[in-house]
Amino acid sequence: MQDEDMQKPDPTRPDGQEGADAAVSESEFGVGGPAASGLEEKLATAEAKASELQDAFLRAKADAENMRRRAQEDIARAHKFAIESFAEALVPVKDSLEMALKVESPTTESLKEGVEMTLKQLSTAFEKHRLVEVNPKPGDKLDPMKHQAISMVPADQEVNTIVTVLQRGYMIADRLLRPALVTVSKEKS
Repeated sequence: MQDEDMQKPDPTRPDGQEGADAAVSESEFGVGGPAASGLEEKLATAEAKASELQDAFLRAKADAENMRRRAQEDIARAHKFAIESFAEALVPVKDSLEMALKVESPTTESLKEGVEMTLKQLSTAFEKHRLVEVNPKPGDKLDPMKHQAISMVPADQEVNTIVTVLQRGYMIADRLLRPALVTVSKEKS
């Protein structure tokens, strides 16, 4: 009966092996021996590398956050002071107008000359800052991207062409600031 007990598989072992044959001694894998210190060294190295990578990640994250914050501050400053150079160009125009008002007995000719000089200063400031006039000529085709037709009048010219310019428009670079106000032609009835 002892032979039978020896041949029956142990129900607690999933592989059906028993006892000493199936048992693997700790010394075979070096647990507690020289191989264990190698594994411990590898583990310590891996933990150090993980710590180093985590530190590098946190530094990179902080740098990215600082760059984002600085960029937002730069944008806010740019919005706040974007008009600064244009304002600097307009200050002499205001100075000229104030000086014209201080003249006690101006002549018509001196007033006209002063206004012309002030207008020239203003035009120079506009040009410097890419503020361009939209000044269509009578007979030009209506461009709804630059002109605003406020009325249609019967005329001998082609339909939807400009008859008169009531007010000039302005563009900043390629963006329309204000359309030119125009009357356009329509067919005669």
